[in-house]
Amino acid sequence: MSSDTDLKRGKLKKKFVTGPPPIDPQKCYVNPNEEEQMEIQGFIVSKIQTGIIYFLCLITLGLLRLVFHWMPHWYLWATHRKSGLAEATSVLLKDQYKQWFVAVVQTITKDGTRVSVIKPSASFSLSSKTKRQRGHLFLNTGQKDENLIRYFIVKRVKYIWNPDEDRYQKLHGLEKDGTCSYFYNADGLNFEHQRKRRVLYGTNSISVHVTPILSLLFKEGLSPFYVFQVFSVSVWFSDEYYYYAACIVLISMISLTTTIYQTRQMQRALRNTIQASTVVSVCRGGDVYEEIHSDDLVPGDIIEIPSYGCTMHCDAVLISGNCIVNESMLTGESVPVTKTPVTECNTKFNIKEHAKNTLFCGTHVIQTRYYGNKKVKAVVLRTGFLTSKGELVRAILYPKPVDFKFNRDTYFFVGVLAFIAGIGLVYTVILKVQRGDEVGEIIKRSLDLITIAVPPALPAALTVGIVFAQSRMKRQAIYCISPRSINICGSINAVCFDKTGTLTEDGLNMQGVISAENGVFSDEITNMIVLRKGLVMDAMATCHSLTLIDGRLSGDPLDLIMFDSIEWVLEESGEDNSKFDMLVPTIVYPKSSKEHTMTAEQLEHIDSPGSELGIVRQFPFSSSLQRMSVIVRRIGGTYFELFCKGSPEMITSLCTPETVPDNFAEVLRSYTQHGYRVIALAWKQLSNKYNYVKVQRVARDKVETELNFLGLLVMENKLKPETTPVIEQLQEADIRTIMITGDNMLTALSVAHDCMMVESTDKIVLVEANMSNKDSTQPCIRFNFEESIKETSKDEVFGKDVTIQMLDDKSKIKFAMTGKTWDIVRRYFPDELQKILVRGVVFARMSPEQKAQLIEALQEIGYYVAMCGDGANDCGALKMAHTGISLSEAEASVASPFTSKHPNVECVPTVIREGRAALVTSFGIFKYMACYSLTQFVSVLILYHVDSNLTDFEFLYIDLALLTTLSVTYGRTEAHPKIAKEPPQLSLTSLAPILSLVLQMAIQIASQVFCFLNVQQQPWFEAHVSEEEYDFMSYENTAVFSVSVYQYIALAIAFSKGSPYRRHMFTNYLFLLNIVLCFGMSFWLTLFPTPFLEEYFELQPPPVVAYRFVFFGVAIFNCLLSIVMETFLLDHAHMREKFRQFKERCFPTFKFEYKIIEDEILSTPGWPPVGNEVIVAEETDDLISMDIYATETDLMLEDADVNNSCNSLFGSSSQSIPHKSGAYIPDVEVARQQEVGNHGDGIDVAREAQITMATDA
Repeated sequence: MSSDTDLKRGKLKKKFVTGPPPIDPQKCYVNPNEEEQMEIQGFIVSKIQTGIIYFLCLITLGLLRLVFHWMPHWYLWATHRKSGLAEATSVLLKDQYKQWFVAVVQTITKDGTRVSVIKPSASFSLSSKTKRQRGHLFLNTGQKDENLIRYFIVKRVKYIWNPDEDRYQKLHGLEKDGTCSYFYNADGLNFEHQRKRRVLYGTNSISVHVTPILSLLFKEGLSPFYVFQVFSVSVWFSDEYYYYAACIVLISMISLTTTIYQTRQMQRALRNTIQASTVVSVCRGGDVYEEIHSDDLVPGDIIEIPSYGCTMHCDAVLISGNCIVNESMLTGESVPVTKTPVTECNTKFNIKEHAKNTLFCGTHVIQTRYYGNKKVKAVVLRTGFLTSKGELVRAILYPKPVDFKFNRDTYFFVGVLAFIAGIGLVYTVILKVQRGDEVGEIIKRSLDLITIAVPPALPAALTVGIVFAQSRMKRQAIYCISPRSINICGSINAVCFDKTGTLTEDGLNMQGVISAENGVFSDEITNMIVLRKGLVMDAMATCHSLTLIDGRLSGDPLDLIMFDSIEWVLEESGEDNSKFDMLVPTIVYPKSSKEHTMTAEQLEHIDSPGSELGIVRQFPFSSSLQRMSVIVRRIGGTYFELFCKGSPEMITSLCTPETVPDNFAEVLRSYTQHGYRVIALAWKQLSNKYNYVKVQRVARDKVETELNFLGLLVMENKLKPETTPVIEQLQEADIRTIMITGDNMLTALSVAHDCMMVESTDKIVLVEANMSNKDSTQPCIRFNFEESIKETSKDEVFGKDVTIQMLDDKSKIKFAMTGKTWDIVRRYFPDELQKILVRGVVFARMSPEQKAQLIEALQEIGYYVAMCGDGANDCGALKMAHTGISLSEAEASVASPFTSKHPNVECVPTVIREGRAALVTSFGIFKYMACYSLTQFVSVLILYHVDSNLTDFEFLYIDLALLTTLSVTYGRTEAHPKIAKEPPQLSLTSLAPILSLVLQMAIQIASQVFCFLNVQQQPWFEAHVSEEEYDFMSYENTAVFSVSVYQYIALAIAFSKGSPYRRHMFTNYLFLLNIVLCFGMSFWLTLFPTPFLEEYFELQPPPVVAYRFVFFGVAIFNCLLSIVMETFLLDHAHMREKFRQFKERCFPTFKFEYKIIEDEILSTPGWPPVGNEVIVAEETDDLISMDIYATETDLMLEDADVNNSCNSLFGSSSQSIPHKSGAYIPDVEVARQQEVGNHGDGIDVAREAQITMATDA
């Protein structure tokens, strides 16, 4: 349907993709098709180029070296030449955000000895002296040696050279390409194996370096801002402009000290939060255990988890015993999670799918569950920065760069100011040469002009609004760790919300139980006291992950509510386990149970199984499987039973059809469409072939089949009281609101209706995609109205024929889709995806990865996106969004720029309001600073014409008393209490701000030129004659100074915007007081100066007092004209709309992508095709997956005794084609490699090398 609109945008349609950019076959990559995909180039040193660069650095007095300090990749290009990766000594990498990284290639032996690479030579030899001085190895590229490892480190990750594929690959732990059974075959590493593996993996620590003060001082002091400050101050001191130069030095030192202090404070805080170590017990083979420091752990070690708990210092997979873990550091939820041993099978291990079997670094093991004297053991998977905690810290240390148009435009305008300064410099040089001035004087005057045209204080001034906004948010319990993100908040036009815990309350209320017997639903039971004993009650009593911690029942809130409602008792392993003839970690029974008071002998004589249940095994809840289950045995029972609970859709798919009521879909919808959370229950009796040992080893997919449907649990999830007003406030401001949740679609839609995210007049269209249907084997997509789905019966959900319905008002269409549909549409329907993104309002059953993908996709079509979540499963989306707002104080929220101490969504409009206020403040201050510098620039150029200039104290008064104070107090104006519909201006290069600057400068120049020329026409005027070097006292100087001082005040008032983004200027009392003081002082100084002031400022006021009021009148007229033009002409709502229409008419390509897509939706007849029309994906080359699959690799260790301990040393790879540089690139059309096999540790690490010991024989 969309093919006829593909070319409407006036350009060739490009494939809509998210994630890393497509691979270029002509380039080499590391981490291909992953989020950390980077281009890589190899370089070797060129002695000739290096010598030339050193000479140029010398003759430029180090200026060129300073530029290379700012741009290290330029230095690499200048001093090295390109080479193949195989022989490169340095590598240059570029990530998807266009950031450059330079890394030096290191070469070591497997014993950890460093080697140096030298070129082969027939006469190669080392003197005895050299051999004695150098104690490491020399590598002469000429022969192979499999004992060497070449690597480099970038972003705290090590990349190893793989000679078999001629490319660098990311070093992995044991989480790649291994099977679950491997961990049970592991017998621990001996000391020698561990030492060699530590050479490869390094120390198991997530070290956050606290930079020494001296290093920070040089690093900050050599930044472009401070370098220009040093240049400016040097010019001023040479020009004897001591006062202001001293003030700038003082301000810069305070700023530099504050920056260093804050940086070290943040580094210390991060180090103290992240860095930790302890002593762990490690298996050395058999039952031999040794206590070592946690920093010495390596992948493959088997560690014992102590019974009293611990904090994990590595990622490890559990192989025996259970652990109760607090994962709040990762998920934001302090709810204890039960970790169970991984199943011993040949299934490929996947750390995401086996998360319930994995203990993650940084999480806290509260206590362990074990049987008898067996140890709770785990195999180390990953260490250091490879761990989950390490990934989080790396995300903090190397965040996604903030690419904001306002920031880019400021650099452009600084360049424009520098260009204007260049023109003024040429004018000054020509003028001074014609006058015959000395060379030193010409240089000083010319350089002084540059410091005037490009204000050194500009970067500091631009942070004023941000600092005040951050302070105001802190008072409202909103904390920001990335102040640069505040301006971006002002551009937000779409906000995504998590549902549970964000829009709705964390807790649930038990609404009722609907039992099902013989395929028929019973009436709903809302009072659990009247719920009769049976399988439904048994399921509610056992199918959970609750545990006792310090005598208190803890676990998932849903499980707690379910268990508490039936008033049963839970006990954990104790002396009474003998009742079950086995070791049972958890026992549940009714409070009225008689069996619980019986002895083991009495229980042998009961006729039938009792009500007391022992939970023998637990299969934890998995978001991908959407269910959890437990295996139980009744007291006195002879068989095991399985209880399962999860999403209704998943549970019914596992049940036998005859046990599912015919009206299942209708009953389910009746609750979900009203916002209730519905959980399905199922049961199965296991066959007698299962004994205790088999139950402990059986895979869950073997027993979670052919279940009997038991019924539904209904729970109420209430909206937070703040939710609806916030959603309405955002929608009134034309800010899109989107729900992203892992919950059921109909529940999410109900919440969206209740909170007014979906209005009563909106038409919800559900998007459903499948990989095939009855008419086609290709992926297909169909659209149905929300009402048509509600009216569909169980048997018709996927088969009912619905006639195509034409829509009268397309502006009311909103889309909703699930995570399953998202994956298919994202891959096969890029054009439909863009339209769905523009109108999508509810995205249900979304995984954490899909949430981040959605955020990125919205950004791709031009939205500035905010994400608000409670930290649970939202970390990826929070980091991906332009503005991430976490409602959780967990360590995972550190990656989010904003954290609210109040766990509700009221913080969202606050952040947007403060962001808009900060952005408008920065916008105004930038224009003010630009006009200030150009106004002063014009004043100096005019006075240069008569061989005069502003005096030191005139400069000081303008720069310090006027500019500095007005800039600081200007930013104190608070944010407007209401969010306006029209977003603030984002671009400095658009017509309105450029016209504002041009017209304002025209007014300032006209006023100064008028006063300069008019004073020369007066009968008492005397032309300026310079009698000494710094004699600037003249009528021309006084005329220009007298009008310009008012211009700086007028510009501050004109650019001080109020409504609709900030409160009115009159609410900023400090700014008003500052204006009054500046105006009063200027009035006194220009009209009635005392002799002291005349001498101090070197003024020569007109002898006729009445004439001084001419300057004052011109200044007042200038002020009024500037303010009126800015407020009532350029910044008027009508004029802003005219500017917008003019831009869209003259520059249609500048229109946001999402607006173009919106126009396409409105102009495309018959779209979306609501009904039974199916859109089928076309078979194109675009759809070929470019995923790189893992091939089999072995360890880079010599010994083969430790089988398969690290067969995923390298990252994923594919069959490859040779690259001209000697590296290999992926062939995207090659199929998946063969299954993983078992190999030893002795990989052939090819090296064309010859080792010569550099020590005496």
